[in-house]
Amino acid sequence: MASAAQPISGVPGLPEGQSRYFNRELSWLAFNRRVLEEACNPAHPLLERLRFLSISGNNLDEFFMVRVAGLKGQQLLGVEEYSADGLTPAQQLAAIADEADALTKSQQQVWNDIKVELINAGIQVMGNDDVDADAEAAAWLARYFDEQVFPVLTPQAIDPAHPFPFIPNKGFSLIFDMRRRSDGEPIHELLMMPSSVPRFIRVPGQKARYVAIETLIRRHIGTLFPDYEVLGHGAFRIIRDSDIEVEEEAEDLVRFFRSAIKRRRRGRVIRLKLEAGMPAELVALVREGIDASQAIVSESTGFLGIADLEGLVDEDRPDLKFPPFTPRFPERIREHDSDCFAAIRTKDIVVHHPYETFDVVVAFLRQAAEDPDVVAIKQTLYRAGKQSAIIRALIDAAEAGKSVTAVVELKARFDEEQNILWASALERAGVQVVYGFVDWKTHAKVSMIVRREEKGYRTYCHLGTGNYHPGTAKTYTDISFFTADPRVGRDVAQLFNYITGYVAPRDLELITMSPYGLREHLFALIDSEVENVRAGKPGAIWAKMNALVDPAIIDKLYAASGQGVEIDLIVRGICCLRPGIAGLSENIRVKSVVGRFLEHSRIWCFGNGEDLPGRNAKVFISSADWMPRNFDRRVEHMLQVENPTVHAQILDQVMVANLIDNEQSWRLLPNGCYERLRENDDKPFNLHRYFMTNPSLSGRGAALRSGAVPKLRLRRN
Repeated sequence: MASAAQPISGVPGLPEGQSRYFNRELSWLAFNRRVLEEACNPAHPLLERLRFLSISGNNLDEFFMVRVAGLKGQQLLGVEEYSADGLTPAQQLAAIADEADALTKSQQQVWNDIKVELINAGIQVMGNDDVDADAEAAAWLARYFDEQVFPVLTPQAIDPAHPFPFIPNKGFSLIFDMRRRSDGEPIHELLMMPSSVPRFIRVPGQKARYVAIETLIRRHIGTLFPDYEVLGHGAFRIIRDSDIEVEEEAEDLVRFFRSAIKRRRRGRVIRLKLEAGMPAELVALVREGIDASQAIVSESTGFLGIADLEGLVDEDRPDLKFPPFTPRFPERIREHDSDCFAAIRTKDIVVHHPYETFDVVVAFLRQAAEDPDVVAIKQTLYRAGKQSAIIRALIDAAEAGKSVTAVVELKARFDEEQNILWASALERAGVQVVYGFVDWKTHAKVSMIVRREEKGYRTYCHLGTGNYHPGTAKTYTDISFFTADPRVGRDVAQLFNYITGYVAPRDLELITMSPYGLREHLFALIDSEVENVRAGKPGAIWAKMNALVDPAIIDKLYAASGQGVEIDLIVRGICCLRPGIAGLSENIRVKSVVGRFLEHSRIWCFGNGEDLPGRNAKVFISSADWMPRNFDRRVEHMLQVENPTVHAQILDQVMVANLIDNEQSWRLLPNGCYERLRENDDKPFNLHRYFMTNPSLSGRGAALRSGAVPKLRLRRN
């Protein structure tokens, strides 16, 4: 059993008994509340605000499916393992239930407000009374129900001959207490919503009018049950345990995951949301029928399944959405007649997604597939999407006779099934498919291409902070780095040899890997900044990531702060570090950026004896967040950036822009709350808008001389 985190004693500004860490799960819920707050942000168009509301609902679903499910499993097994902040699983679950209920209540309030604004904008979600008042809409909906909905509905009686049916994960159902008019016989009927039926039906016409599927069904309950009287009814929605624990003794990972995916669909019920006002008899029937004895159960007075509101965002109203944005293609590559290899040979390139198109990554691999001088391609695949041009390029390369190796990570949560399908397609084409490790995930995002050239073989590499996924590359901010540096090529070759052949890396030059020394390298870099301060030089650290959880790293940052190192952290999601505490973290500042794009890139910068930003700073990009899993249970990469232009773009553009953003940023306070930064009236700055409207340095080539990039200056708030 792990020991509890020790409270801090005698630290000014921190009450006795409080931990030096924030709780991971509650920090995540705080992040999702920031997402929800964007649904209230008047700076966003109305349908984009609705999208943020939907995202907050989907986020919360996944949180229960994985994180809460894990804690519930520990509780049921009697595992009293303490979190870093000293809480047992039961204590965490109690705190989560309270905060999740508060969050869902806020979601309903936001939905009620947005509904009113939608009506004013000409988009209406019609209730029963609204349909009654519109004879034409009512007639059309009656026909739609008869022709499109009624045939796919399957009401099921609940009685000894018909036991309660299995309800799938995220299943939304209606349940009725009824009485047969002919003889007064009571009956309970269950109606599961088929996944083939949309949650919202659009009534034809220029005006955007929608009806929720449950409203439509309740209007026509007499069609479903013509000889019955409805005595009571209600709706409910469930979330099931959807995590997959990999068994160490699994002999065949593919077979194991095919079986585990089927088991996941029948996972334990973790959360049951009930429509408020449901009769107690029906509540008891549902709870017993789905075995919700260990589930977190709550009532909702509003819309069940906030994530489904995404269906309304598709309404064709460009005036209510973000202005369209077309990513740029790097001019450097165009100057070389779209020859990626020629451009990369000339100089390292960094592509900043989504402002610069992911198509350049696809073009890189397509060119490799078509180039007769390319002899080998090696590629990691964590998430590739359902319609993947990357997979097509690898298949084409293999069919062209090239040696192609694909490391397909089966343990990419919720993409396991898709990855198994891709792996089968790749193997059929002759690709050598490797599945990585039983215990660890291969999370590093790396491509390696070996090409026969005039002076021998040359290796071209792509290392990214994000996935090879064309879809997420449109909304996630990530860094793609292209290089022909032989040192990187040698390092990447060792990385692949480790994954495919368990050959431990030795004497890496520019890349650091986990689980081989990534945390230790970061320790050394932090210690170096401390030594700079002791030598009378500046000590400074900037780091951008999605999550900061690892206690050892947090303690190392606390120690550096105590020695006078100035630390600025941009942590979009979970942050367990408590900033701004005198005697502990007074030199640490933490902010979170939540806006139009999802900040996903991992960038770490160390002053190296100078103030940041500085020309001599050490700059790294990585596939890893600062979490125990990334250091200990995943294969990750961290790459030092040396090319001056790339160095300047990442440090002086990307990092400075994140630090000076004051339109979509939140400051983490010592008590764990976040406060939105209020933009200065004279100097508002939105980092997403900046990168949408200004060119990058690395990809500009000769075009940079005709249009200078505005220089950003760091301003302390």
